[in-house]
Amino acid sequence: MVWFFYALLAAFCLSTTDALCKKALKETDELVVACVRFGFALPFLFLFMLPGEIPSLDRTFWKTLGMLLPLEVTAIYLYIKAIKVSPLSLAIPFLSLTPVFLIVTSFLILKEFPDRSGLTGIFLITCGAYLLNFHHKKKGFLAPLRSIAKEKGSLMMIGVAFIYSVTSNLGKIATLHSSPLFFGMFYTLVLTMVLTPFTFCRVMKIPFNFKQQLKTFLLIGFFYALMTIAHYQAIARVEVVYMISIKRMSLVFSVLYGGLIFHEENIGERLLGSLVMIMGVIFITVL
Repeated sequence: MVWFFYALLAAFCLSTTDALCKKALKETDELVVACVRFGFALPFLFLFMLPGEIPSLDRTFWKTLGMLLPLEVTAIYLYIKAIKVSPLSLAIPFLSLTPVFLIVTSFLILKEFPDRSGLTGIFLITCGAYLLNFHHKKKGFLAPLRSIAKEKGSLMMIGVAFIYSVTSNLGKIATLHSSPLFFGMFYTLVLTMVLTPFTFCRVMKIPFNFKQQLKTFLLIGFFYALMTIAHYQAIARVEVVYMISIKRMSLVFSVLYGGLIFHEENIGERLLGSLVMIMGVIFITVL
């Protein structure tokens, strides 16, 4: 059960990172925040990595890394953009769709499959998505679902959920062909190297007060580093679908952050919707 506590820690750290990123987005650009998310995590990851050894890396590791990079860069840009343009409590819950997509991708990539049919889980996740926009019901029974298509952040996060259903499996392969600590650090380093040139060009066009944002950036780096370590420690110990199901508890934390910090509206229905979606995730991956 050690994996469970790692996954829960990853959930809390992820939602905290997202809340800090949304705060930073008020003063700067989403590409800058995406790069900060990885770049400022590196010093903390190096500290955790110091006692460890560098494993031998085979062809499978490098091939998997090559497949991961374009997917991860696309996902992180959409992710940060989504929490910028939409309320945190409305965009983040759609990450619960990852296990739905994982039913297919885990079978195709890793030949892993949940013990039971996920039909009940899919139904619950749909109900949860409906409840997220329940206040639109006065416009018609299907209005809460139609409103999803009008919310750019929600649509972007649905795309992220699908990409993550692929990268979670690929990340497990890379972890098994290296080590959890090493891959968490090395992958973050490579992503930072890929994003930095684009970020530099963006900063030249959109200057911002770096000193004013430094404290927030450091906190983003710390919590993302801790999330990364917890994520790969968990994923190395259990099937991907089970780990992701617990990590999606970040939905609840994010909704609470949305209400407490950003004073977002309709928090009650979004919290209920998130809990129902998490129940759906559990039905898909655990029951």
